[in-house]
Amino acid sequence: MEYKRVILTGAGGGIGGQLAGLLAQAGALLVLVDLNEQALADMQRALGPERVHTISADITTADARARIVDETLRHFGGIDVLINSAGINPFGAFEQQADDLIRRTLEINTLAPMLLTHAVLPTLLEQGRGQIVNVGSTFGSIGFAWFSAYSASKFALRGFSQSLRRELAGTGIDVTYVAPRAVRTGINSQQVYDMAKVVSMHIDEPDRVARRILDAVRSHRKECYIGFPESLFVRINGLLPGLVDRALRKQNRLARAYAVKTG
Repeated sequence: MEYKRVILTGAGGGIGGQLAGLLAQAGALLVLVDLNEQALADMQRALGPERVHTISADITTADARARIVDETLRHFGGIDVLINSAGINPFGAFEQQADDLIRRTLEINTLAPMLLTHAVLPTLLEQGRGQIVNVGSTFGSIGFAWFSAYSASKFALRGFSQSLRRELAGTGIDVTYVAPRAVRTGINSQQVYDMAKVVSMHIDEPDRVARRILDAVRSHRKECYIGFPESLFVRINGLLPGLVDRALRKQNRLARAYAVKTG
């Protein structure tokens, strides 16, 4: 990754922050994007301003996406890797979630990565090389109860990654899709963690996931599913979804107490 010019969204988050540190150690030139200005400022001081440029921006807006591309080209003269890591994870009964929250989930988790990819592609195609990395989720292959909007957004991101990879075959541009299982980060509410204990959900630490993402980037993996047995369940769900329905029935029933608002 020495001198690779990397745009990383969601850089102020748990996975993003860990990944930024690993990329900096590997010698990358970083454009870190997040809404949290203070987190970005702290990271720039820690990682070194000569190799890190920060942009506080809402990636769901066209102006922000254009600024990300323009400032990356101005500071580093090109783009080698785009890592779409920003995301939100609303938990709860779909019928009780506000329209704005559902819309925002799709905007941040799906549309923004697609449109930011669209914005960087002209540069990558002109260079004849590059890599798009989309951070999805196991929930993008197995639809989990009480995460309907989130699962839908990650299913879409996985489909986009697969189709774009095929579209760009032979151009020198790779598309990598990385799917962690649950991760201990700030996008999860306390309700999620309480529920996770009851249903024995595996939760990874963000540093472990960041290391796996970096490995996938370096090796130009097409897809990387993090965590066992979840990675096995992904394959089973693709072939025998009814079997997974039955396997998750008890878990879904237990989780309902944490997902449904009463009173």
